[in-house]
Order: sequence, then structure tokens, then C-alpha cells
Amino acid sequence: MKRIRVAFLVLFACFASAAFCQQPAVNPLNNWSEFHQSDMQRYNPYEDTLGVSNVADLKLKWGYPMGTDEPSSPVVAGGVVYVQTLAGLCEACGIVFAVKDGSLLWSYNEGLGGGSDSTPAVADGVLYFGNYSGFVQAMDASTGAFLWISEPIGDYIDSSPAVALGMVFVGSAFDGNTIGTVTALSTIDGTVVWSFSTGAEVASSPAVVGNVVYVGSEDNNVYALKARTGAKLWSYTTGGYVNSSPAVANGVVYVGSWDNNFYALNATTGAKLWSYTTGGAVQSSPAVANGVVYVGSDDNYLYALNATTGALLWSYNTGGTVSSPAVANGVVYVGAVAPRVGYGNNLYALNASTGALLWSYVPDIPAANTSAYSPSVADGQVYFGSNYGNSVVAFGLK
Repeated sequence: MKRIRVAFLVLFACFASAAFCQQPAVNPLNNWSEFHQSDMQRYNPYEDTLGVSNVADLKLKWGYPMGTDEPSSPVVAGGVVYVQTLAGLCEACGIVFAVKDGSLLWSYNEGLGGGSDSTPAVADGVLYFGNYSGFVQAMDASTGAFLWISEPIGDYIDSSPAVALGMVFVGSAFDGNTIGTVTALSTIDGTVVWSFSTGAEVASSPAVVGNVVYVGSEDNNVYALKARTGAKLWSYTTGGYVNSSPAVANGVVYVGSWDNNFYALNATTGAKLWSYTTGGAVQSSPAVANGVVYVGSDDNYLYALNATTGALLWSYNTGGTVSSPAVANGVVYVGAVAPRVGYGNNLYALNASTGALLWSYVPDIPAANTSAYSPSVADGQVYFGSNYGNSVVAFGLK
């Protein structure tokens, strides 16, 4: 949030200890490779280590200092965590970090005008990210080696990229010619394949399903575009900015608006199926799992709604503005700005069926940033940007 997929059996020889023998095999699909997760629903169906029965035992496993309390949501691929910062250790620039088990693998200093809270995306060994200078860049995810940088596609990029069909899809703000665009870039060299102007900033992150791109815009609209050409299929007008990034499941587009409403739209026609009114702007990007859609609101509540009817199943008051949730194995993880003014972000784990609090992380450390951080879940760990030491942190079981 701005302000948001063949299993292999791994055999281990047990030479060291019984405890070593009991470690689970790693599922190579158990990643969180982009903001939406690769199913466009902020849901990890492959996570089977953490669940309702043991999430209360989460402990801080490690933290890596980023030098800022303005990080992107972490993404995870192959056990490596990638985070981009809006301002890093150099104070006036952004830094991209690649961290594994709390140790730095590589970092990239974007320099003046770089950085963003746009979440990177990892696909086929390549890391893609946009920054506030309006460029999208590609780097080797293992080494940090430079691959390409696009032409400027906007003055700044808050939108998090999605990678599909050999293209990188991303939104941007004013680009010198048009105000607010959705752009598709070639994954090979970063050249522009097509660009669609909405007339206002596109901070929403595109969701790509089949051959359609779904995205929100600050012109108050939700758009469906042909992924190959950028041609408009339909648009739906809400009563406020659409910074929320759509989730798409079972032929339905779920998205929030600054008009305090959360919408379910027919993915083919754009017709409204239902809406749910909250007590604040819905900037949070939704998560969808097992017939339930989860979304946060600036009224401090996380809502669980029936994905078919929009009926309220439960709500949880975090006491602060709510991030984009992440769902895995019966648990909803969500960040929220702490209720006390001047303090940073808490992290909550809730029972996805009942909304009962199972576990929480409350860093009692001052922070200037008031954005709610969005967590990620993969490989039996929960990853989160924390104002505690201005770090990216990982929680797991002992």
C-alpha cells in the first residue's frame, strides 16, 4: 500500500542432529515475489509452517538496519528479502537492499532523486523497481548487477510493479506530457510497449490476470486495460481517489476508494456487484482467501467481508490506520500505525475466520513516518518494515 505461485521434494541427509532432520523441506513456490503476491490476491496458499495453532509463538528472528522508517513492503524470493527505501543511509537518496537471514547480500544506492515506497517485484531472477525520479530499473536479483533502466515514465513512481506476459506494468504521476499513466515495459530491455493516460496520478499497483490489467487512479476511476496493447476495456467511477491496488479473484475485482467505500466489480464488465461503507478512506489493498476479502480502512478497522455478498463477517480495531493485509494458512497479518501519536507501526496476526487476535508486535519506539507498513509471509516467516531500529525484520518460530 502507498501510504499496497510443481512442488519439489527436498531430501536432507541427517548428519548433524535430530532437530536438523525435522526441518521442513522448502517449497520453491513459497515466495512473496511482488506486492500483490503472484496470484494478485495478497494470499500465500503455499505457506504451511505458520498457522493458527502456532502463530502465537512467533519470535523476532533477525533485523537488518535500513537507516530509514520509510521502507517498501518486503518481497521474498528464494529466501532472499528485497526492500526499497524512500530515504536511506545517505539521507537524500534511496537504497535497494537484498538480505538473507539478517545478512546483507548486496545493496544499491539509487542516488539523489532515487528511492520510493514502491515495492519491488522479482521474476525469473530479475528484480524490478520504480523510483521517485520516474524510472523503472532491472537488476540481477542474485548479485545486484545492473541490467537496464527505462526512459523516464513519470515524475515519480509510487505504484508497485507487476510482472507478467514478458512485461513490467506500473503506474506513475506527471510525465511531462500527460498527467498519470499506466505503462507496460519490456522485461528484456525496459522499452515502452504501451502507455495509457488516466489524467491523474496512478499510485495503485496494477493487477494482471490473464490478458487484462486492473488498476486504480486518482481520477477516481478503476480501469481494466488490455494487457498486450493498453486499450481500455472499461472503467468504473468511485467518489474518491483510488490508491488501493485491486485484488482479483473468481471473476471479481476488489478495490477501495477514498470515498470510504470498498467495491466488488465484475471483472469482465466493470459493473458493481456490491459495496461496503467504512468509516474512513480505504487506501489499503485487499487480500482474498477462501471466499473472504480482507481490507483495512483509515477508520482504524480491518474488515473481513463475504467475497460474494459483501456481508460483514468480522472487524478488528487496530487503533490506527491499517495497512494492506497478507493472508496465509488461516491467519491474517496486518500492520497499523500505533495509536499513540508519534509512534510507529504495530504488526498483528488475527484468526482469519473469527478475527481473534493471535499475536502482536508492538515496538515502543518513536517514528516520524505515519504510513502503515504492509507485511509479507513466506517460508515460515513474517517480514515487516519496522521503526524499531529502522529495520526490515523477520519473525518465525524457534
